[in-house]
Amino acid sequence: MIDIKDIIKPENLVFKKSKVLTDMEMHYCPGCSHGVVHNLIAEVIEDMDIQNSVIGVAPVGCSVLAYNYLHIDWHEAAHGRAPAVATAVKRLMPDKFVFTYQGDGDLAAIGTAETIHACNRGEDITIVFINNGIYGMTGGQMAPTTIEGMVASTCPAGRDLKRDGYPIKITEILATLPGTCYVTRQAVHTPGSVRKTKIALRKAFENQIAKKGTSIVEVVSTCNSGWRMTPVKANNWMVENMFPVYPLGDIKDE
Repeated sequence: MIDIKDIIKPENLVFKKSKVLTDMEMHYCPGCSHGVVHNLIAEVIEDMDIQNSVIGVAPVGCSVLAYNYLHIDWHEAAHGRAPAVATAVKRLMPDKFVFTYQGDGDLAAIGTAETIHACNRGEDITIVFINNGIYGMTGGQMAPTTIEGMVASTCPAGRDLKRDGYPIKITEILATLPGTCYVTRQAVHTPGSVRKTKIALRKAFENQIAKKGTSIVEVVSTCNSGWRMTPVKANNWMVENMFPVYPLGDIKDE
């Protein structure tokens, strides 16, 4: 008979919940990418042993409740204004690790000005950018990142380039600014992609120690509820349709 004490020995441990995560049950829809990214941020913070030195800034959107799940100091920002708030926090407390956690409607639409100018100034902050191509929280409306032909509640026949314009590749735009030191695009739909995203997040935080400037980690994500798909179908659709427009990999690394 196997003794349970032998099973739970440290050498047999496959996964352990990060102490940076709270015990609150996450509200995200099944299959949502947010929970995975939250866990990765928590693991990076724990691995770097900086839990007491991190300040997160969460604006409006599905990301607004991130402070319920990560046991760190948080500052809530108005919609789109997270980079401006993070700038103030970092300048007042330069020894802290400051990051924003933003969606595409927030970062690439309502907060375009704040995002671009914070990056152009080279603020020593980390921007975590969740790109699922729609406004997820408020009803699945078309966002600046909605790709051509993609269905949203405000374009039920799909995005029409002549009518709606082109999807904005805000991450590529930010990579052209001299204040950015690290710009990367990742995903969390497979174990391998999860590992790469964790490496990217850690590098982005470590860049603050070196005072290199602004680091941006975009995570191309699914919103199976907003897309009206099962989690599996949403992942497949993302790979087939989102990745050709938003290819994964480092865009800038200095």
